[in-house]
Amino acid sequence: MTFLVFGTTGQVATELRALAPVTALGRTQADLSDPAACAAAIHAHRPRAVINAAAYTAVDRAESEEALATIINADAPAAMARACADLGIPFVHISTDYVFAGGGDRPWRPDAPTAPLGGYGRSKCLGEEGVRAAGGVYAILRTSWVVSAHGQNFVKTMLRLGAERAALSVVADQIGGPTPARAIAAACLSIAGQLVSDATKTGTYHFAGAPDTSWADFARAIMAAANLPCRIDDIPTSAYPTPAKRPLNSRMDCSATEAAFGIPRPDWRAGLDAIISELEARP
Repeated sequence: MTFLVFGTTGQVATELRALAPVTALGRTQADLSDPAACAAAIHAHRPRAVINAAAYTAVDRAESEEALATIINADAPAAMARACADLGIPFVHISTDYVFAGGGDRPWRPDAPTAPLGGYGRSKCLGEEGVRAAGGVYAILRTSWVVSAHGQNFVKTMLRLGAERAALSVVADQIGGPTPARAIAAACLSIAGQLVSDATKTGTYHFAGAPDTSWADFARAIMAAANLPCRIDDIPTSAYPTPAKRPLNSRMDCSATEAAFGIPRPDWRAGLDAIISELEARP
């Protein structure tokens, strides 16, 4: 038996496949828009544990496709969690800082009240509720600002634009922790393994990169790490309107994760250097 992963091409799923000999299911094997098929796949494979690294992540499009986002982000994880509960195996589910309204300046604790601002956050919040309601052994791992050398993310966008332009305007009043997908994948594998032997660790946890920073300061760090001369100009969120509202405060208290699983917050600066090195090594 091995770990079963939902997702093959996303940032975390890609890193999971690189880190361990997992069985990964893509859309052709288990479409998250068909929750029953996801549950059936778990029963068919009977793994040691399941990690859900797949999701509807188009935050702005979710404002007009909330019904689809809810099936993928809420109904499918709930069905997976019930299947895992039936088999008596752990379920690790990746969630997001978007379940919070993002007010204030204190880090969000896992037990803080949720109040999502848009369709994406609501769909992920419902997914968390479904996982808890399944009654099995689980870990909900909320993370934020995921970056890697794969797919579409802030680092790759900044590198592309920074090579093309002399200056960029970047939001400076949203604060959070950029989190390397590789660190999330490693955390998921460790948590899944620990839950196999200790079901008392079931619960909701946070995992985000350190130190907390703004998107603008993160962009400056990206330019410096890549030796790009592009200047970053600070702007407020109000100057960059989007269909979905973003939380201004995405700081996350990750102390419970370290206490339960021995996994500290990853340093995103080291993760950024690794991402840039990986990108530069490609043909």
